[in-house]
Formats: sequence, C-alpha cells, structure tokens
Amino acid sequence: MVFNLSQEAIFGVLVFWLIIISFLLFKLKRHYNRLTAGTEKKTLSQVLEKILKEIEISEGRINELVKRAENAEKEGLTHIQKVGLLRFNPFEDVGGDQSFILALLNGENDGMVLTSLHGRTGTRWYGKTVKKGEGVEHELSNEEKQALRLAQGK
Repeated sequence: MVFNLSQEAIFGVLVFWLIIISFLLFKLKRHYNRLTAGTEKKTLSQVLEKILKEIEISEGRINELVKRAENAEKEGLTHIQKVGLLRFNPFEDVGGDQSFILALLNGENDGMVLTSLHGRTGTRWYGKTVKKGEGVEHELSNEEKQALRLAQGK
C-alpha cells in the first residue's frame, strides 16, 4: 500500500485526533466514577435524583431551623437582658452608699426598677414598672433614671 504525503498527513491528524478523544473520554469516565463513588446507584440520573431529594430535605430542615431561630429571638426579647445597679446615699445623716437601685429590663426596655432606701431606722423597698425605658405608673427619680441609663448601656 502506497501512501502519498497527503494521505500520511491525514492519517497523522486522525491518529492525533483519536489520542485527544481517548484522553477526553478517560477523563470524563474518571469524573463520572468520582460522581457515583460511594453510592449504590450507578447511573448519573439516579445519582442526581438522590442529590435533588437530599437538597429538598435539607431545605426543609433549614427553613424549620430559621423559624425556630426567629421564635427564639422574639422570645429572647421578653427575658431580662439588661441590668443596671446604682448605689447611692439618699440621706445626709447615714454614711456609706447603703441604698441602691436595681433596674431590670428586657430587650424592649420593659421591666422594673427596684429601689432600696437604707436609713437609721430601717430599710424601705419600692418597685416601679418600666415600659419602653420610662416609668409607667409612678414618676422615676433622677437616680432611678440613671440606673435605667446604666442598664441600657448609655
């Protein structure tokens, strides 16, 4: 069989093309085997179906966790989160800062102010309700307002 130069060139190009296609085929087969490794299913469509089902399940779980986190965040706003303590001396004849004000607030600045006034004859306790950082039923003293500011981090 006699080949001329053009037939040899065509044969060389075909061999080169066959090598490239073989290389790509082996690379694709290796990639496919990696995709299906560790699964019982061996067809790509079965593997993809399994992945889609797992994604759907995961999305449902993520949505449930997001709802639970939002509920926990809402509920957390109602718990005591902010505390302010102010010690002071309301009477000139009693030494030391034995009296104090304790401000207890939730995330919405609702709560209470507990005041303890210590004097020579005894100690008196007062409690006042706070809504949105302000006294509700009774006017707050300057010291109580200062305790509220401490609790709010101001």
